Amino acid sequence: MIDWDDVRYFLAVARGGSVRAAAQRLGVNHSTVLRRVAQLEERLGAQMFEKLPSGYRLTAAGEEVLELANQMEASSLQLETRVFGRDQSVRGLLRVTLAPPLATHLLMPDFADFARLHPDIEMEILSSGELANLTNREADVAIRVVYDRKTLPLNLHGLKGPELFGGVYMSRARLAAWRAGAPDPIRWIVISMHGIPDWAREGEVRTTGVPFRTTDGEAQIVAARQGLGMTILPCFVGDADPLLVRVPGTGLYMHGTLWLLTQGETRKTKRVRLFTEFVSRRLAVYAPLLTGLSISRD
Repeated sequence: MIDWDDVRYFLAVARGGSVRAAAQRLGVNHSTVLRRVAQLEERLGAQMFEKLPSGYRLTAAGEEVLELANQMEASSLQLETRVFGRDQSVRGLLRVTLAPPLATHLLMPDFADFARLHPDIEMEILSSGELANLTNREADVAIRVVYDRKTLPLNLHGLKGPELFGGVYMSRARLAAWRAGAPDPIRWIVISMHGIPDWAREGEVRTTGVPFRTTDGEAQIVAARQGLGMTILPCFVGDADPLLVRVPGTGLYMHGTLWLLTQGETRKTKRVRLFTEFVSRRLAVYAPLLTGLSISRD
């Protein structure tokens, strides 16, 4: 079976008259164009072009293929237009992947607002620490914390959101007890096998060397509320919790930048565009909370 992508490269060379023109048109390098055309020639068992000083000229076989290739392109565009047009209705399934804290402590009220605005959109929230593969259509939209934009695949389209910071938090009641001289040890609450940072033993509030470990973010928060010790939390979690307070003498730590990510033709569907624009506006409002600037320092 002929690969339609190979045909696209063939058409680009035929229309541009050279490999360089085709490469510029398609946004690829010179060698990719040559390889794709060679694959098509091998598949068909015929030479498509004659290389001349003035450029590439179609052979007799190439002329025949050009006519059929134009028909293939027209059919492909017609198919894409029909399917895309059908998907412009504000209905259907919308799958969103994001980390659990973002879903449960920040964006779920906004998801509910969006669902009420668009009752015919079936929403599926994939709240997981694992990254869904947008290219394989495991999700339509990913809301991710990205430290370096260059680490993301080039085929993803991104809407940049606010930066996300974390701070060190403990129970308000436990801090008050420590200030009153309570002898109970203050542990460092960690997720899984994360170690205790050196500065945790050097700050104003000293911690014991014996950590308290959890494997779940919600358990981590509850442990801090219970006065077991201190832990790092996103500012949008810690600052919004009335039972928690930032630990004196500690600073903020940048986790990365929030990005709304989509891929390929999926991002052009109306439900995806409406959702990403809606959430992008909400995230902009939350910027002070996400960066830890929404409260005065204790």
